Amino acid sequence: MKRDVRILLLGEAQVGKTSLILSLVGEEFPEEVPPRAEEITIPADVTPERVPTHIVDSSAEQTVEELQDEIHKANVVCVVYDVSEEATIEKIRTKWIPLVNGGTESGPRVPIILVGNKSDLRPGSSMEAVLPIMSQFPEIETCVECSAKNLRNISELFYYAQKAVLHPTAPLYDPETKQLKPACSQALTRIFRLSDQDLDQALSDEELNAFQKSCFGHPLAPQALDDVKMVVRKNVAGGVRDDRLTLDGFLFLNTLFIQRGRHETTWTILRRFGYGDALELSPDYLFPPLHVPTGCSTELNHFGYQFVQKVFEKHDQDRDGALSPAELQGLFSVFPAAPWGPQLLCTVPTKAGRLPLHGYLCQWTLVTYLDVQRCLEHLGYLGYPILCKQDSQAHAITVTREKMLDQEKGQTQRNVLLCKVVGAQGVGKSSFLQAFLGRGLGHQDAREPCQEPSVYTINTVQVNGQEKYLILCEVDADSLLATAPDAACDVTCDVACLMFDGSDPRSFAFCASIYKHHYMDGQTPCLFVSSKADLPEGVALPGLSPAEFCRRHRLPAPTPFSCSGPAEPSTAVFIRLATMATFPHLVHGELNTTSFWLRVTLGAVGAAVAAVLSFSLYRVLVKSR
Repeated sequence: MKRDVRILLLGEAQVGKTSLILSLVGEEFPEEVPPRAEEITIPADVTPERVPTHIVDSSAEQTVEELQDEIHKANVVCVVYDVSEEATIEKIRTKWIPLVNGGTESGPRVPIILVGNKSDLRPGSSMEAVLPIMSQFPEIETCVECSAKNLRNISELFYYAQKAVLHPTAPLYDPETKQLKPACSQALTRIFRLSDQDLDQALSDEELNAFQKSCFGHPLAPQALDDVKMVVRKNVAGGVRDDRLTLDGFLFLNTLFIQRGRHETTWTILRRFGYGDALELSPDYLFPPLHVPTGCSTELNHFGYQFVQKVFEKHDQDRDGALSPAELQGLFSVFPAAPWGPQLLCTVPTKAGRLPLHGYLCQWTLVTYLDVQRCLEHLGYLGYPILCKQDSQAHAITVTREKMLDQEKGQTQRNVLLCKVVGAQGVGKSSFLQAFLGRGLGHQDAREPCQEPSVYTINTVQVNGQEKYLILCEVDADSLLATAPDAACDVTCDVACLMFDGSDPRSFAFCASIYKHHYMDGQTPCLFVSSKADLPEGVALPGLSPAEFCRRHRLPAPTPFSCSGPAEPSTAVFIRLATMATFPHLVHGELNTTSFWLRVTLGAVGAAVAAVLSFSLYRVLVKSR
């Protein structure tokens, strides 16, 4: 909605333009009227719509160029005529409307209010002469007859002018066809679908009242609900079904509001659901402010997970715990285009081509982590602020603390961890990512390659009894070697998986060079993974073996991995990667054996023993004194 309104008064000389402005401001008819009034600004707190309003006068002394400049700056034009002078009415058609909108054959036109002044000089109405003009020019919003002398309809005149700007009819309604315009109908259809919580294609009394309360602050009385449905029944076949309001009935009601001059009601609904003047969801609605400092990441909080799970349950019509392609399409019906593409099936855990709740939550987690602005946009399309009664969907996002603090503390509080999978081409990185989803090389889904392979997969793992989301990202090793090492690697990566083919010693040498180039001097935990462990080891090359290299660089021993065969791949390596990301300060095999936890226990016991000995020594010293 516009933040201020600029009203321009045009018309023939002596029709009373200046008198109308002075009568509004002074609340009495001026005895002396200047040739032209100064620009008047009415503060927001005294206008019905709480928007500052600027009123600009014009005079016969101004040139056409000067008038056109004022028209260009105006939000609405009031064309004033004298109801007692028919010549001034004719000039509306022949002079003033062509001046206002003559050069805009296509595109938006400046809204016009016709103002019939000096109604005190004519006993009847001028509407009969004005109606043909209103029919000819759709940009005319309304006509108001008033009297500057008697102060009749002066406030109403400027209210309608303000309303024409803040609640314009043109984007909503086509007066020739007497139908809602396509963009308006599309927006209202999305609002209806969001309000239809049980997906029965109709709004129950409970759903209608939730909608009414969200938009207007209070529910409808039972009698008012019955009256609304009765009006719809009389005018629209199928507008009410089983005492519930259908989409056709909902669209009819909004058409009726506009036809009866209550288009501010429809605009209130549209703006509550995030729509701007162009009937598109506004950037302020889709992308609310959210500050994410460098080194921090973004996650859905429990409010966000509750909301997206509720959306899942709403669209899981057969209650089988998974969304079919048709059910997923229904969920996407409130988006302008499907937000998740074919890569989805290769990115998250799925079940026979369907998206289970677990995979669905994984996808939301991935989007939130990788592109929080996209996540905010998706939550906006799903109506998070309205349905959750919050100022914005930023309420559903948690920004983690800086990674540097995690490194200082020796433990991360993050629930979403990123692992970069690096290695030479052909070592099995893509298979490793799919194995994380439970798809070994013999799995049915693995035998059918993805139409659009994804460089990301995400799943959950247990780290010391806590569920963590682990994202695997396949990285092009050649591009990594071509770039200079920098701190960005540490910021975006929680753990690195350096993969080599155990049957091809050359792939380890390539992997070792990546470690030295990018990770050796950083703080990112690294784990070497020997893929294709089911194959015989290759002939060792001169130099350090993988195990010796890891020992020399104080790294955990290489972990063998294989995803061949029909059995589901082992999850041990993924748990280990997530644990290393959670406790980045640990080294060697501390995470792989009980030695670390034994050390923690012995450390605690040792501290207790030391405390007892210290106390005993203190007592001996006291006695010796």
